[in-house]
Amino acid sequence: MVGNSVVPDGASAVGTVLPTPSNAANAVTLEVSAKEPMAEGVVALTLTHPAGARLPDWTPGSHIDLVLPDGTTRQYSLCGDRWDPYTYRIAVLREPASRGGSAYVHERLRPGDRVGMGGPRNHFPLVPSEKYLFIAGGIGITPLLPMVHQAELLGADWQLLYGGRTRASMAFQDELTAAYGDRVHVVPQDELGLLDLAAWLGTPRPETNVYCCGPGPLLGAVETACASWPSYVLRTERFIAAAQAAPVRDTSFEVELRRTGRTVTVTPDVSVLEAVRRAGVDVLSSCEQGTCGTCLTPVLDGRPDHRDSILADHERAASDCMFLCVSRSCSDRLVLDL
Repeated sequence: MVGNSVVPDGASAVGTVLPTPSNAANAVTLEVSAKEPMAEGVVALTLTHPAGARLPDWTPGSHIDLVLPDGTTRQYSLCGDRWDPYTYRIAVLREPASRGGSAYVHERLRPGDRVGMGGPRNHFPLVPSEKYLFIAGGIGITPLLPMVHQAELLGADWQLLYGGRTRASMAFQDELTAAYGDRVHVVPQDELGLLDLAAWLGTPRPETNVYCCGPGPLLGAVETACASWPSYVLRTERFIAAAQAAPVRDTSFEVELRRTGRTVTVTPDVSVLEAVRRAGVDVLSSCEQGTCGTCLTPVLDGRPDHRDSILADHERAASDCMFLCVSRSCSDRLVLDL
């Protein structure tokens, strides 16, 4: 992610905790009130509180951790109406190489089922601007939907460039075109080819903020096309972790858990997250690839070796937080607020 701020997870949970594995102990219970197909391989879930209670507020770009009845935890962008305080909407793509999450949602999850929810949290915030260009690839449309709606409410000048494999696979296109007309540019690859990024990004426009979400090749192409733009205008969100250089160190290091009063040794073959859990400290996680932000943890001392795809350069330099699932340590010792 380029140029994004990290917002630590706030305690805004409501309701009764759904029984889940230890890595989802902070989850709260929601109910699947509706499940509907949105495109080929995409279903939308409507989530509500079982008792009809108000849900935590959220902002465009936010995501939640969905804890399924079998204990699987996955991260999905909120793509509904943020002004509706009683309903969340997410959309789930059926991944051919699914680790179990999307397959469970598509094949087994039904209206009336209970799920756990962690968050919401936002590592992809919409910053104020008079002009926006939103670029979506496939299911990457989900975090951009509420951004488009917010930009419209604020009276901003915006355009949406939306690409996908086929028109039938592109969720929410009818909703978008009906609401916003010719500001939405739908580009099915089998009909019109790839997105013409040169036409949209060839000339730098410093007054325009660019938001992009989608598969890795699209993100890479957008980053290349924006190379001559000011660095602050492009913000991206990744579903798959970006390639990382080799770790700064390949030896063991110590991690002090300040609030718990324990110190653990993290060997080269385990993650900080795994070492912390072995010490009996519960930390919520989801992707375990450094893309979702669920396991963000404050760092009290030491210098982390950041290996996530979320933090901006200035956030990495601050060394005051890290993602336990992938990041390691540059120093011999880290002190965490756990």
